Amino acid sequence: MLSDGKSVTRFAAGMVREEDGVTTIEYALLAALIAMVCIVAFQATGMSLKALYAYWSAVVIAALQVQ
Repeated sequence: MLSDGKSVTRFAAGMVREEDGVTTIEYALLAALIAMVCIVAFQATGMSLKALYAYWSAVVIAALQVQ
């Protein structure tokens, strides 16, 4: 383990210089933002697709009953 003040200082300085953790956090935040946008978009699109499907189903059923 670390035994003197110099090695603690060196260890802390090395941790400050490393950017791997910061990059990981940035990617995680970006992925969360993209997921939220996708969820909102899919919910909005899903409702309009359901209405469109209901409309075309009624049109096809009506066309088949005309025979």
